[in-house]
Amino acid sequence: MRTSAAGESVLSRVVRIVEAFGPDDQALGVTQIARRAGLHVATASRLVDELVRHGWLRRDPDRRVRIGVRMWELASRASPALTLREAAMSYMEDLHAVVGHHTQLGVLEGREVLFIERLSTPEAVVNLTRIAGRLPAHVSSSGLVLLAHAPRDLQESVLAGPLAVYTPHTVADPRRLRAVLADVRRGGVAFCRGFVDERATGIAVPLRDADGEVVAALSVVVPNDDNARMQIPALKAAARGVSRAMRPGMPRP
Repeated sequence: MRTSAAGESVLSRVVRIVEAFGPDDQALGVTQIARRAGLHVATASRLVDELVRHGWLRRDPDRRVRIGVRMWELASRASPALTLREAAMSYMEDLHAVVGHHTQLGVLEGREVLFIERLSTPEAVVNLTRIAGRLPAHVSSSGLVLLAHAPRDLQESVLAGPLAVYTPHTVADPRRLRAVLADVRRGGVAFCRGFVDERATGIAVPLRDADGEVVAALSVVVPNDDNARMQIPALKAAARGVSRAMRPGMPRP
């Protein structure tokens, strides 16, 4: 792999270019990409041109750049997250029909929860998450479920902070967060009233693979009212179905 004079590989630069695209970015100009990637505009332009030739990126008629179909194709071939999504989708659809608001599938990526699927309706309660979006693990119900079953060193890293605050109800005190994680492990559910938005309640349960390991979280986001807890039985039933659908040897996300 070629490296720059400073010792940085070309691959590292390419990765920074691709990661310049955030969840809200469908297309970016080369100058924007260069700024976000920390590269000189000429360097970014040259690498973007190469990525366009290989189909990883593509240019619009106005010269703005977006992710290419080739990148999606390669990522889709062997993604464990897509295998998990396939196992979960029919149960998520049934759960969504019962709940009538948001149904989500999330996995742990470092200190964040990454949402790989979401079913919703225009009339559903407010929800900040989206497919391929992220939230800090301690903020959402899915994140709390995943963090509660994560390795101890990761838990301690999150507990050491900093802990972002989204609303007055977000758990931002390490001692309280430790107690919440213990409650999630004991009860098998995270119930979060107004943690991300005061108008919404997030509820999540773990999804286990054929070996019994927690690999994902299934969650719903419903109005923050007295009916929220009524969704827990349906959520747990759907989670049992998804866990049964995870075949032995299925790759873990």
